Amino acid sequence: MKNVNRLIRLTVIALAILAFASAGFAAEQSDDGVENLRRRAMNGEAEAQFLLGAMYASAQGVKQDFAEAVRLLRLAADQGHADAQASLGWMYAQGLGLKRDNAEAVKWYRAAADQGHADARFKLGTAYSRGRGVQRDLAKAIEFYRSAAGQDHAGAQYLLGIMYANARGVPRDYAAALKWFRSAVDQGFARARSQIGMMYAMGLGVERDDIKAYAHCSLAAAAGDSMGSVVRDNLENSMTPAQIAEARQLAQKWSEKPKSGEE
Repeated sequence: MKNVNRLIRLTVIALAILAFASAGFAAEQSDDGVENLRRRAMNGEAEAQFLLGAMYASAQGVKQDFAEAVRLLRLAADQGHADAQASLGWMYAQGLGLKRDNAEAVKWYRAAADQGHADARFKLGTAYSRGRGVQRDLAKAIEFYRSAAGQDHAGAQYLLGIMYANARGVPRDYAAALKWFRSAVDQGFARARSQIGMMYAMGLGVERDDIKAYAHCSLAAAAGDSMGSVVRDNLENSMTPAQIAEARQLAQKWSEKPKSGEE
């Protein structure tokens, strides 16, 4: 039951983000707004079908109904609505409102990706990385991650960093890993900052520096990343009070910058 609840929560977040990114979503949540959306959806307007489907999936302004969400998303997806195609793929991947079907999920992700949809490209990368709905192919995973990362998809940037750091589908390249982790951090991806902290703590591609490692992990922990908390606390056990104070000052300095670059 716990895993099911987590799955639903992730789906709600994924679809709600898409919906709130669409113009006018907030205004549609009133009773009048929902009825207006229903009329537009019945008249065949793809954007209205997508928005209403996302609302049913995420329980925004209506009672949650995954089956109705799927019906509406499919209507919009069949008209070529990229957000709806990506969302429908996600529903297939998670088995919400229909039977789980990874191959069908890939089909809809690909349709959206062909229109330049960054998150669909990211999800295709994950499908190829894990062999879900397609034959496992790390080269293709890298290709799709790179494409999404070039569109500033923070998750894709983070996973590219992981691939380079761990030599998965590409030769090990810590400099490239650090580059992609920093790109993700610039967009607020806390786990990527924890990875940078780990690289400084272990001297991977950079000169070992416990102070910088502590500062990065402190900022990641403050943003809610548990890995950052663990690494920071472990570092603290081997640092002097003066080093810890210096690291905290450095973290404060970096926190005032809009970007990740510490140099």
